[in-house]
Amino acid sequence: MEKYFSKTVLWIAVLLLSASFQPAQLRLLPTSLKITVLDELGNPANGTNVTLYATKEDYRAEINPVTTTEKTDEKGLVVFKKLDAKAYYVHAINGDKSNIGAGVLTSPLMEGRTNKVNTIIE
Repeated sequence: MEKYFSKTVLWIAVLLLSASFQPAQLRLLPTSLKITVLDELGNPANGTNVTLYATKEDYRAEINPVTTTEKTDEKGLVVFKKLDAKAYYVHAINGDKSNIGAGVLTSPLMEGRTNKVNTIIE
């Protein structure tokens, strides 16, 4: 019985140690940004093209996007995954409506979390 107990404790210790040496990227969740696009009445803006930019200059010139442009779903939602933990410029456009001039810079994203932002198109 004592040998069985010793082997069991040894295997548990080996498993715990091997789990603690996994690369950090496997243990952390990816940093992501969930954007809700609303129209001027506060309704979800379905089918809005949303693009992220790293700098004000890129945002203004609409060049060098951080990610590919994504479209919002029926709830006005779009999610960008695997982002760096920093602030982004959000460009949202749907027909003749956009969020230009309506708070397009996010706060710095929290690493390993799904960050949430609302933007309004007018």
